[in-house]
Amino acid sequence: MAVNKGKSVALFATCLVDLWRPAVARAAERLLIKAGFKVAVPSGQTCCGQVNYNSGDQKGARKLARRHIMLLVPFDYVVVPSGSCADMIKNHYPALFGNDLDVQKTAQVLSGKTYELTEFLVRIARWKPSRAGGVKRKLVYHDSCSCQRSLRIYKEPRLLLEAQGKYDLQALTGEDRCCGFGGLFSVKYGEVSSHMAGKKTAAIAATEAEILTGADLGCLLNLSGKLKAEGSACEVRHIAEILAEEEA
Repeated sequence: MAVNKGKSVALFATCLVDLWRPAVARAAERLLIKAGFKVAVPSGQTCCGQVNYNSGDQKGARKLARRHIMLLVPFDYVVVPSGSCADMIKNHYPALFGNDLDVQKTAQVLSGKTYELTEFLVRIARWKPSRAGGVKRKLVYHDSCSCQRSLRIYKEPRLLLEAQGKYDLQALTGEDRCCGFGGLFSVKYGEVSSHMAGKKTAAIAATEAEILTGADLGCLLNLSGKLKAEGSACEVRHIAEILAEEEA
């Protein structure tokens, strides 16, 4: 804990969290404070620019990236409760400024201090959740494409959930498959997206899990909608909300 004392963290809340489930940001903030960091949620943050980037709007993506580079780089760390947004800041911001070396250099500095939430809690903070008792509920974890493919995050959320001791983590068939969200993909190719989500919800149902969790709200909103349409009683919660339960 002493290692973290006085270190500053900028919590990049993400636009989906801000608009759809602000409780995720509040939970992430509690976890980071519990881990010993001084946490700020910088005003002026907007969409990270991923939508622009994925749709080919490089100019718009650079405009948003430039805003956030200047906003976030003064902090010791930047933590994001989303694999996709963390991936955008960490891996794509520097590539956007190949013709502007000064901005690219600053973007690379920001890249080196940016982490997805569970990655940060395990690798940097070395934090473990409070141990809970009682009867364990069945839970399944969804790996987003950004986390598992771009950021190479797999064990970190599972280590945290196992350390909490409150859930019986179920193995998910096809855990490496996309849920069909993919941002604009789900809008442009709705039928394909729905089919992919159905494959995932069928695998979730097979586990008889009571709770579905993950680190990307976009995926969780997508799967939540599909589960609700299918009449499932499976509860869907972001991992920050799960981990913060015993930390209030």
